[in-house]
Formats: sequence, structure tokens, C-alpha cells
Amino acid sequence: MRMPGEPPSLGEEPTANGCDQGKDFHLPPGTDGEIPMGSERMEMRKRQMSVAQETPSSTQAQHGIGNRASNACCFCWCCCCSCSCLTVRNQDEERARRTSHELRAESIPNCEESPTPTLEEVNAWAQSFDKLMITPAGRNAFREFLRTEFSEENMLFWMACEELKQESNKSVIEEKARLIYEDYISILSPKEVSLDSRVREVINRNMLEPSQHTFDDAQLQIYTLMHRDSYPRFMNSAIYKDLLQSLSEKSIKA
Repeated sequence: MRMPGEPPSLGEEPTANGCDQGKDFHLPPGTDGEIPMGSERMEMRKRQMSVAQETPSSTQAQHGIGNRASNACCFCWCCCCSCSCLTVRNQDEERARRTSHELRAESIPNCEESPTPTLEEVNAWAQSFDKLMITPAGRNAFREFLRTEFSEENMLFWMACEELKQESNKSVIEEKARLIYEDYISILSPKEVSLDSRVREVINRNMLEPSQHTFDDAQLQIYTLMHRDSYPRFMNSAIYKDLLQSLSEKSIKA
């Protein structure tokens, strides 16, 4: 009990009629006792906020892991796909190189197969360049001479054009035309033949759609060059004279 007029002590609160009743009073935070409801709500709100902050970060971490995993899968897939594409492309390029090599090897032999020419045939070579070029034996002898003059590419180009004219398969025609261009027309080739600018322009236009007659103008120009320039020297060469003498001696002995 307290005396009248004395303020209520800690733990007591006044009644409406002025009488004091012994009633527990909640202690403020920081002292022994329970936490008021307002503070409890604040604490709960703080915990919710902290949980909410942690949840996005953990979600972002999980997303990051998922993205890394996804990226890793994409990287692995892309690598595998690239490897497969590279393998296929390398196989195609190797097949194309093998085809080109085979066409080059098979197109023009070092020497055409032909029987030994007769004395009459060799004498006919002196009559005209056409009669020389029409027989395999004549082309072999003339080609041997051109080799001594370092101009064999003229005969090789002419023979390659002749072979191209015999083809009917479109893909083979295109491949052989490309090889002829690379070997005898390109300025980068060591076997480039001598052609004027007009003929080169015609060839470049024809190469857009190669055919059996892509190099007709160039073939005629090289044929004319061999006729006017190389053929007279061949008729006076040791190669022709020795062959003619050998055949004459054999015919006399027979």
C-alpha cells in the first residue's frame, strides 16, 4: 500500500477511482521482462526483411549456377557441333583435293601411247604442222622438243583443252576447267601460257559457266604460236633429224 498522493510505484498503475491495484506493468525493452507488442512487430518485420534480402541473393546465386551450367552445356554442344562441322568440312576439302590431284595425274601422261612412227609418217610431219599434231607419235616428238626449249606448257595446255572437249559430265567439265585455269591461265602459275588480254577476258567470262569450249580461243592462239614459232625450229632440230635418219637406215636395211 502507498499513502494518498504518493505516485504509483513501478509495476503498479492507477485505477479509474483513484484506488491503486497491484497490477504487473510490462518493462520497456532492455530491462527484464517481456518486449512490448510494437517492438515485437518491428523485430518480426526486420527478420522478414532480412529473409527477403537473403532470398533474392540465394536465388541469384542459383540462377548464376544454372546459367553457368547452361552455358557450359551450350559451350560443350557448340564445341561438339563445331568439331563435327570442321570434320565434315575437312573431309570435303580432302575429297576435293584428292579429286583434283587424280584429275591432274590422269589428264595428261608424260608420253602418249603410240606405235613407232613409220618413215612415211615422219616425212609427212615436214609437210604441215597439222599432220604433225594429228598423230600421237608426232605430238610426242614435238613435245620432247618443246621440253628442251622450256615451253612444254604450250603442248600440255593444248592437249588439256582437247580432253576437255571430250567430256560430257557437267561436274567433271567444271573441275577440269578450273584445273586448266589454275595450271595454264593464272598469272601465279609457273606453267602460265602466253595469251593476249582479249583472250584472257573471254576466258574470264566463260569461267562463270564453264563448258567444253571455255578455252577455244586460247587453244587456237597457242596452236598458232607453236605453228609459227616452235614448229620451224623443230623441223631443224636434232630430235627430228635423228629420228628421220634412224627410220631411213632401218628402211634401207629392210
